[in-house]
Amino acid sequence: MKKRNLLLSVVMSALLVTMAAGCGNSGTKSSEAGSGSGAGTDAGSTDKKTYTVAISQIVEHPSLDATREGFIAALKDAGITEGDNLKIDFNNAQGDPANNLSIAQKIASGKNDLVLGISTGSAQALVQQVKDTPVLFAAVTDPVDAKIVSNLDQPGGNVTGGSDTNPVAVQRLMDFIAESFPNVKNVGIVINEGEPNAIVMAKNAEETLKKHNIKLVRAAVTNTSEVKQAAESLVGRVDALFITLDNTVVDGVDSIIQLANEKHIPFFSSDRDTVEKGAFATVGFKYYDHGYQVGQMAVDILKNGKKPGDMKVSVQEKLDLILNLKAAEAQGITVTDAMKDKVTDKENDIIQ
Repeated sequence: MKKRNLLLSVVMSALLVTMAAGCGNSGTKSSEAGSGSGAGTDAGSTDKKTYTVAISQIVEHPSLDATREGFIAALKDAGITEGDNLKIDFNNAQGDPANNLSIAQKIASGKNDLVLGISTGSAQALVQQVKDTPVLFAAVTDPVDAKIVSNLDQPGGNVTGGSDTNPVAVQRLMDFIAESFPNVKNVGIVINEGEPNAIVMAKNAEETLKKHNIKLVRAAVTNTSEVKQAAESLVGRVDALFITLDNTVVDGVDSIIQLANEKHIPFFSSDRDTVEKGAFATVGFKYYDHGYQVGQMAVDILKNGKKPGDMKVSVQEKLDLILNLKAAEAQGITVTDAMKDKVTDKENDIIQ
């Protein structure tokens, strides 16, 4: 009897141990399955992949900064957020074109999911150095002339982006000057002839002004510190001032605005940000929107697997005359109803 009870006790103990082990294993598998299921749910609702984007920018000034901000905002709206699943490697060339190459080489040696060049020179250097990573460009006036891409509709390779101008914008602005300021016979331009975008736009402006028998007078600079002196050299020789999307000049535009106000010379720019700062007029758009548009292209590449070379280069189509009434007063300009009538979006593009 005792032996049978002992045997029964041993068998029961063994069964209990087996059941306990089975429960333990079952619990572990359940936990692992639960963890996997949770990860799958999270991945379905938010993008858990971490992205690294390198940015090269020639200099920090309102238009280029707004471009970068719009670009980052488009990524964020698509669930790619800096500090969460996005790391941005921002590089500023400090206005020195020579720094573009070293920055591009550094970026090329790193591991990035996408690269952005803001300005013509920055984009050119990246295209030369980065061959295996998608490259986008923004704030580039003529990507074909700058040899960044060979075709706007089918860029090919690993490069595409957005052009920040439409040749019509410069032409419309020059026409506006001729029609609204009949006494203007000479327009002065401060220009860095080393910037391809500046050369293209200046040529466009010169050809349009020539149709109105107006001469474009150049004052050349090689760096931002020369902008003030170059602008001063035009006083007495010109009836109005104009600048292109010339990063060297835009970086020192405060001195031109001050001179235009002191001497009562109408000052025209090629970007909205400079008008908001104190130029009288331009035909343009918001650079934030331009950057946002390029950012949407980045999202298509990063999340949807699109190939840059198959994506058409975007060009700004929505253009409007933008006037700054305070700048007009400072520069001795009488703003007529006829001038205001040329503005389509009067609520946003006539700056009080």
